[in-house]
Amino acid sequence: MSILVVTGTDTGVGKTVVTAAVAALALDRGAAVAVVKPAQTGVAPGEVGDLDEVIRLSGVTTTFEFARFPDPLSPAAAARVAGLPPISLSEAAARVRELAESHRLVIVEGAGGLLVRFDEDGGTLADLARELHAPVVVVARAGLGTLNHTALTLEAMAGRGLELAGVVIGSWPADPGLAERCNVTDLETLAARPLAGALPEGAGGLTREEFARTARAGLAPTLGGVFDPSGFRSTFKLSS
Repeated sequence: MSILVVTGTDTGVGKTVVTAAVAALALDRGAAVAVVKPAQTGVAPGEVGDLDEVIRLSGVTTTFEFARFPDPLSPAAAARVAGLPPISLSEAAARVRELAESHRLVIVEGAGGLLVRFDEDGGTLADLARELHAPVVVVARAGLGTLNHTALTLEAMAGRGLELAGVVIGSWPADPGLAERCNVTDLETLAARPLAGALPEGAGGLTREEFARTARAGLAPTLGGVFDPSGFRSTFKLSS
């Protein structure tokens, strides 16, 4: 059994697409996969949430959303505004561990970034990952601002003893500018390892078959794909 936590350097960086990509590749290998979203915010009851996108893209059928809050806030703030109890991270950890007993892989997708609050006690996704002893995939932006956000996320992980499963660029532009091209090397320097993947922009709009091929090409072997960081870097020049 294995548990993998997916977080991002910010909101809207591509966590759901990366989660779906990892799930799709695991399914292709015949693994029993479950995907968990401890807290979904910014989505009203009955509306399409992140797990619906994971299902559509990957084909995974076992998904669990532990709590949903309609306002686009941190899980703690969204629960408070809605007058609902926040999720219990200890209960979430217990449910994830139970799933891991019957599934080869359980992927836990966070909300926002690593240190976004889930409850009024200050519990975060980092705390959940630590309780689960789970490695963490960090999904980063490609453009300006990503280096500081990624460095802060990695520093927070290191300070909490969390294992890095890799840094993945969640949306690589079709025509990368100088900042994006330079950031690849700098992201690898921050992580002290090659990129664990780069998914092309628009991947979330592909059909399931197209997405499976894209996931395989865009994620490193450690995440089930064939992504080659050196080959990826050779596709663009660093000069302006």
